[in-house]
Formats: sequence, structure tokens, C-alpha cells
Amino acid sequence: MSKVNSDMEILEFAISKEMEAHHFFLALSRRVKNQKIRDMLEHLAAEELEHRERLELEVMKLGKTVTTERKPPRPDSDYIMSDDALPLDMDYQDVLLLAMEKEEASFRTFVNLLPNVHDEESHELLLALAEEEVKHKLRFETEYNKLFEKS
Repeated sequence: MSKVNSDMEILEFAISKEMEAHHFFLALSRRVKNQKIRDMLEHLAAEELEHRERLELEVMKLGKTVTTERKPPRPDSDYIMSDDALPLDMDYQDVLLLAMEKEEASFRTFVNLLPNVHDEESHELLLALAEEEVKHKLRFETEYNKLFEKS
């Protein structure tokens, strides 16, 4: 990540990362046949949109306008997946491992942004989102561990 200078840039960057996560989980959901797994991934994609909305509200609290135009994810993003970049039918273990990696990266992104934020409310929001990303990762880790308990 290049250096960001203002709270606004940090919030805009965080919004872009949430949109990338949303697209990531949707792309992943299209690659699984199991409806339960697909539903879980689609639910997580929706949660990432909720995160984006919270960040956009914070932008508005700072007196700025949120662009209504939704930019597509950056092609150099770590987690943008074209449909052909993933196996056609990933098994549950592969999905969980990939999702854990994604949530860890999201958590680290928010934690790395925290020292640069000056507005207290923005700081608290980024901290809360970091905590939510950790909870997502723990959810995946729990599911992953259940796979081996059954073996």
C-alpha cells in the first residue's frame, strides 16, 4: 500500500478494500456447488457491503461526499479473482483456507491503517472493522477444525 496522508484517503482506501472483499467472496461463491457453502460466502459478501456502508457514513460525518459511482476493484488487488482463476468446484477445505487467508489480510490492512488515522471516530470504526475481520477468520478456523474432528 502506498502512503496515505489524510483520514479521508484512509477511509477511501478502506472502502475499496471492502469492495474487493465483497467481489472476492462472490467470485468464490460462484465456484462451489455446495449450496450451504455458497450461502455462507454470499452472506460474507453482504457483510463486506455493510462494512463499506459504515465507512461511507464515516466519510459523510467528516463532511465529505461519497461518490455514488462504484469503481470496479483494482486489477492489482491481492484478492480479485476471475472466475477462471479458481477451480470449478472447490472443496470445503480449500474454500475455508482461502477465506481464512483473505480475512487475515483484511484484519492486517485495518490494523496497519490505525496509526495513521487522526479522527477518533474513524479510528474506532477501523478498529471495530478489524475486530469483525478477526471474527470472520475465527468462524472459518472453527469450521476448518470441525472437518478434522470428524476424520
